[in-house]
Amino acid sequence: MKIKFYGTRGSIPVCNRDYQAFGGDTTCVLVQTQNNIGILDAGTGIRQLGKDLVSCKDYDCKQIYMAFSHFHWDHIQGFPFFLPAYDKDRKIIISVIGKSNEHLNIQEILGGQMKQEYFPVPMEQMGAKMRFSHINSDEYKSSKFNVRASEHIHPGGAYTYRIDSEGKSVVYCTDVEHPDGIDERVVEIAENADVLIHEAQYTSEELKYKKGWGHSSYEQAIEVARLANVKKLFITHHDPDHNDSFLSEEELKCKYLFDDVSFARDGLEWEI
Repeated sequence: MKIKFYGTRGSIPVCNRDYQAFGGDTTCVLVQTQNNIGILDAGTGIRQLGKDLVSCKDYDCKQIYMAFSHFHWDHIQGFPFFLPAYDKDRKIIISVIGKSNEHLNIQEILGGQMKQEYFPVPMEQMGAKMRFSHINSDEYKSSKFNVRASEHIHPGGAYTYRIDSEGKSVVYCTDVEHPDGIDERVVEIAENADVLIHEAQYTSEELKYKKGWGHSSYEQAIEVARLANVKKLFITHHDPDHNDSFLSEEELKCKYLFDDVSFARDGLEWEI
């Protein structure tokens, strides 16, 4: 199993000379297992991911799986720029997993940002064969991978996903708040995972003034990793006001608190 970060920024993309090391694209993560292509969230980072897929000589996968933790703007805004979605020979299965998501209309949400007032090409003219699927369960099993979902605290709701395949596991938990102690649901789904991707937009001091905003601190992400006994922790969803210098300093502090922690960067690859 291989993961690659294509967007590690939260809230809004940023671009200037102080944001080059960690990147400025909003949330998007590639999870690859053998010939299966899985994409978690579609922030602005999905634009480069799409370009990489179509230019790769190994790009022979007929199906692309795409799942969303939730549908806030920074997690969907790159979708209209996803090049494989314009390829008529590709099939894209777009899903949300979880019982509380049954009221969501995924096609309407993604297509809404592609109305003529906002974008020149409507979603129905993109070209790829798209299947929109709401899995009204907290688990999805196939012959090659297993996905579990667990709801966590965030304004409007959001889900943690755990993907198990080939004897390896990766947990993706973004836009999560732990207002009254660590959310045990997050710990449970992350238990003994090879990789935990956990957002942390704020320092502990910043979090004092950001209660109810739906995000975590670095220390909370580390506490989840400890309690769940995960092997590797990636901290992501960096605040748009946190530049390279700030994030580098915070990453060093975190390395004193957990054996194997890294701050995610756009373009970073990790093979499990």
